[in-house]
Amino acid sequence: MKGFQSIRHPARVALICVAAMSLSACDPGMRDLENYVADIKQRPAPPLEPLPVMKQFETFVYSAQDLRDPFSLPQRQDLESRVEGPRPDSNRRKEVLESFPLDGLDMVGTLGAGESQLALVMDPSRVVHRVRVGNYLGQSDGRIVAIREDGLEIVELVPDGSGGWLERPAALALENE
Repeated sequence: MKGFQSIRHPARVALICVAAMSLSACDPGMRDLENYVADIKQRPAPPLEPLPVMKQFETFVYSAQDLRDPFSLPQRQDLESRVEGPRPDSNRRKEVLESFPLDGLDMVGTLGAGESQLALVMDPSRVVHRVRVGNYLGQSDGRIVAIREDGLEIVELVPDGSGGWLERPAALALENE
């Protein structure tokens, strides 16, 4: 066992010698690197590119100082002038079919004729409701204005973005299965 340790000991010594020699061999390479860096630093810097020429823009005279700022809320008189147009009735009790979007409803048939004509409308939960002219459906205050054999004519109230409301025609066609 003692002889085995003596064999390992010379291997260690040889390994240490090889490492020391390899480290001492790196020293001349560092001198070359230092000389190269010094040479690069002594070279003159390349010239800079000239600055781009600034474009001349046309001047613009703003002449709308007296108009309303489009980014501020409308003044009181602007809001009062919009009272005349159509508005949803906030006191009206909502009907069952107003809780569903219009594209989620299907017309499945009609009953009767003339002024007593009813339409059959199925909601997304597959429940059929009877509606007549004047009933409301859809989520945009849609009011039924006419019942035809092939569909319903509806008028919806949608906000116009500036405090008023617009009437928008819509339709619900008879579903053919």
